[in-house]
Amino acid sequence: MARARQILDTVSTAYSARMVGQERLRTSLLLALMAGGHILLESVPGLAKTTAASTLADTVKADFKRIQCTPDLLPSDITGTQIYDAASGTFRTVLGPVHANFVLLDEINRSSAKTQSAMLEAMQERQTTIGGEIHRVPRPFLVIATQNPIEQEGTYELPEAQMDRFLLKEIVEYPSPADELEVLARIDSGALDPDRHATTTISLADVEQLQDISSRVYVDPAIRNYIVSLVYVTRNPVPYIGETLGGYIKYGSSPRGSIAFLAASRALALLAGRSYVIPEDVRNLRHLVLRHRVLLTFEAEAENVRSEDVIDAVFGAVPTP
Repeated sequence: MARARQILDTVSTAYSARMVGQERLRTSLLLALMAGGHILLESVPGLAKTTAASTLADTVKADFKRIQCTPDLLPSDITGTQIYDAASGTFRTVLGPVHANFVLLDEINRSSAKTQSAMLEAMQERQTTIGGEIHRVPRPFLVIATQNPIEQEGTYELPEAQMDRFLLKEIVEYPSPADELEVLARIDSGALDPDRHATTTISLADVEQLQDISSRVYVDPAIRNYIVSLVYVTRNPVPYIGETLGGYIKYGSSPRGSIAFLAASRALALLAGRSYVIPEDVRNLRHLVLRHRVLLTFEAEAENVRSEDVIDAVFGAVPTP
């Protein structure tokens, strides 16, 4: 636990040196990193999503690649391809940018469904297939995907089954006026110079150790039953939250929701300095884990009912252990 605290303090210090505010984003990125999952960030442009991802990679001294998604992006542009070498008369494999420790998929919903599928296969299987050969992605492997909710022209909405591959989904909010003033002050001081790197770093071995410690955080059977009960209610909502709200749920969470709660609650407990999970950890993760897994009907959208509202009702209906 002491070693985990030391690693987390190093990352947090380096993050705070470049990022102003956005504490929720910092927590979400750390949770995804510790749990070994991937994260989807949704926000309007200009809220430092790219800066947060590159800062995290710089702190870990990991290989970081940024992929700007466009409609003409091909799967081979992400995974890699084979190139003919005329000198030797053979083909050689050139690995794509997905073969990095930290991959930022900027505006993932602008790439075609075929390209999205290639990326999500790498996320799930932790490997790519090029010319019939399997190439493993490096470890640790974290994908940070972003999407812009205000521009729909020329976009390909992520299918629900593919959204489920993301461990967490975070909605990045605008900074407060005080934080925005601090951003301007840091720009004037040169603290946000892109050539300035983190002064304190950790290694990839430290990240793997952090993930190992997180996986050994104790989860009581009562907490496990609480998680399963919550996910079950999302699939059978009417008897628990009533016909009005329950009727807005088109599909509930898959078992990946339970798995995500288990892994993320362990990481959140470790972030809080505990070696055990408490019910509040699960409750605090409810929107991060379920907002992209609980699918609502068209009527819910017409009535301005958000998935977060339904999720809160589900948590209110299940007794806390």
